[in-house]
Amino acid sequence: MKLASYWLETSTPFADGATRPLEGQYDVAVVGGGLTGASAALALAKKGARVAVLEADTIGNAASGRNGGMCNNGFAQNYAAMSGKYGRDAANVLYKAFDSGVDLVERLVQEEQIECSFARVGKLKLAAKPEHYYMLARSQELLAAHADPETRLIPRSELHNEVGTDRYHGGLLFPNSANMHVGRFVRGLATAAARHGADVYEHAPMMRMRRVAQGHAIETPKGNFEARQVLLASGISQVGPLGWVRRRIVPVGAFLIVTEPLSPELLARLMPTRRNVVDTRNLVVYWRLTPDNRLLFGGRARFAGSNPQSDQKSGEILQAAMVEVYPELADVRVDYCWGGLVDMTRDRLPRAGERDGVFYSMGYSGHGTHMSTLMGSIMADVMDGRPDLNPWKDFDWPAIPGYFGRPWFLPVLGAWYRMKDYLS
Repeated sequence: MKLASYWLETSTPFADGATRPLEGQYDVAVVGGGLTGASAALALAKKGARVAVLEADTIGNAASGRNGGMCNNGFAQNYAAMSGKYGRDAANVLYKAFDSGVDLVERLVQEEQIECSFARVGKLKLAAKPEHYYMLARSQELLAAHADPETRLIPRSELHNEVGTDRYHGGLLFPNSANMHVGRFVRGLATAAARHGADVYEHAPMMRMRRVAQGHAIETPKGNFEARQVLLASGISQVGPLGWVRRRIVPVGAFLIVTEPLSPELLARLMPTRRNVVDTRNLVVYWRLTPDNRLLFGGRARFAGSNPQSDQKSGEILQAAMVEVYPELADVRVDYCWGGLVDMTRDRLPRAGERDGVFYSMGYSGHGTHMSTLMGSIMADVMDGRPDLNPWKDFDWPAIPGYFGRPWFLPVLGAWYRMKDYLS
């Protein structure tokens, strides 16, 4: 079991980065070379802006290259709950933003000719307990009437047509969801940004930033420069002057495993429709097939950070959970195991806007593959004078009480979620 991201290991490293020292004047500095940053840089460069992308490590090395590669439309939360909290009209606007994110990923793949195996496979949300199916049924009734008439329920009697497991009690299908090879996508997006004129720097963290007459003076290990505008697309980054963000973002560990390639006969039994699959537990598990017919299986295996020991333990937990779902995989080899950090907000919804002359978009809370791509593109328009296009513009973002960047409460939170899963 190799402790490395399957997506990063099976994609070509980014090779179109700028090599000259950072200096002079830019229109925009984009801090972060993941999906938000690469998407924003591409959109800004197409507008004719002079853009510098500052990536602390390598393109896609953080959350953008360590997720499940799913473009799942719909909320992490229940649609009925979102409608009750924010009102139906607001909930529909946000729901359609997630749809727009999937559409944008598909369009960028086509326009920039990014070879990343994008496919509209649909998402299946499985009821982990009988009562969860009734919750899904109520949500689907509202979705069909007000937001997404293409969704449909899959009763337990028909579930074998979708997944080869008897563990679940029915499901809710979102046909517009998609998946892709996310490592190739994020590196392809950065390559497209560079092709359109953006200067993309790897191993160039923003170390200091201060206001000057022309905008912002920025210091990096590769040189100092000034930028008229700054976009923070840095998520859970622990590098640089991001204290305000760190009081609002909780880095939560997410872990994944990928099996050896599976035979066509086995795949036909386990995943006949090749959907993205996610269940309804608080300690969620999810799975999908990779382009080369491996099973990717992920989830909140442990409320811990990512390091080799933690990843190894989490991989063993995930392998056991995978075998509970699919006993046929008990003897299947696991080839890859890795962890990453999800930039979680308190309400599990993104945040984007401007503070003290600095723009930001982050906090995708585990549903950012397409929303981050969308928000990068939208923030290019926001910075060009269109703040009305930001779907999160009316969401305030207070600091989390008692939290200063180190999530001391994660073990307690993990125990709480386990108890909720047991009792619900």
